[in-house]
Amino acid sequence: MKLVCVDCSKEVPAHLFDYQCTCGGLFDIIHDTSTIDTEQLKRVFHERLSERMTPYASGVWRYKELIFPELPEEYITTKYEGNTGLYASALIQSYVGSNSKVWLKAQSENPSGSFKDNGMTVAVSHGRSLGYQRFTCTSTGNTSSSLAMYAALAHGESYVFVPNKNISLNKVMQTLAYGAKVISFDGTYDDGIRFYEQYSKELGLYICNSINPFRIEGQKSIVYEIAQYLNWNLPDWVVIPGGALSNVTALGKGLQDLKNLGFIEKVPRVALVQAEGASPFHRMVAGGYTELTPEPNPYTRASALNIGNPPSWKKALRTLEETNGVTCSVTDQEILDAKAWVDKSGIGCEPASAATVAGLRKLIAGQVIDKDETAVCILTGNMLKDTDALQEYHLGESAQASYPNKIVSAQLTLKEIGAMLS
Repeated sequence: MKLVCVDCSKEVPAHLFDYQCTCGGLFDIIHDTSTIDTEQLKRVFHERLSERMTPYASGVWRYKELIFPELPEEYITTKYEGNTGLYASALIQSYVGSNSKVWLKAQSENPSGSFKDNGMTVAVSHGRSLGYQRFTCTSTGNTSSSLAMYAALAHGESYVFVPNKNISLNKVMQTLAYGAKVISFDGTYDDGIRFYEQYSKELGLYICNSINPFRIEGQKSIVYEIAQYLNWNLPDWVVIPGGALSNVTALGKGLQDLKNLGFIEKVPRVALVQAEGASPFHRMVAGGYTELTPEPNPYTRASALNIGNPPSWKKALRTLEETNGVTCSVTDQEILDAKAWVDKSGIGCEPASAATVAGLRKLIAGQVIDKDETAVCILTGNMLKDTDALQEYHLGESAQASYPNKIVSAQLTLKEIGAMLS
């Protein structure tokens, strides 16, 4: 295993770990897969589906050979994350206008309620193996609650930097409940990242944001799990919401792993969806630019996507190039309306997750994605992560509510209730 810089291709032995190259570029982790027997490993992965109360009961560590084969088991910090549902939804298929199956991968079913658990279990485990007991991140919500949970499991400390605007209070409360020290600051997500990039070593903090390549390795397991559930035959499209862009980076890397090792014959195309008010990456791709121009004042009601300078944009661009991928942006109204449909399908998600469904609908309507092509939408967070959004949409006077489900008042009489039911 080695670290390779995305920008200058410099190679660094993994035991000399750092978050960034001396040139400022981010690192990829490259594994030696020369001795892997794919068919044998498929059998191992299948056998581990029956594991209970061991690290391999995790939907991440089930794939340890492709994620972090060198890590001693004693450092694995797991809450049996992964193992999340993959649902073929006829209701969502109809809503997006598809003639073919549309799956929803509900990462919202993870222990802390978001996809961040897939990466955080690996990041915290790696940090422990290096002797760290203090873990940090800056976050608009999901990263912080996931980090706080795993740090608590590891009997460590967590220090979370949270912008004081445009965040979900539900997520902050979850982070506090897990015991993290939450530090609110005047600034953006990007300001928090710059602070601990400069001072983390001095403060003895292990960084768990998406600049950490071990977190990316853990998130690859999402696409491994989809492939295994579908007997190693992936859909035509994988649709992913984009904020910091760690997820599109990880899933793209995971897809290449599967193709290079012969687990799959064909790599799906990737569609990356950003919120219109925080879409610097989409604007770059759509404009044909080669450098990202940050959005200094991003705003979207989908708080998990509220990132104006995504650190993983170069890796995300590589994923688009490798998969012949596309991008689009959707409005907050499109996101919230799509969320209403995901919720009433019985699956549910937070607003950021619903960007995938809104994006798929838009791309099908624009004939970018064919109606006869299959797709899987990655739902990244639980619907209870942002109950304010639920209240505003269904009970408020929001103009961004095309499908509100209002509470109705009635007298408890057979006549009145019977009339309502009829």
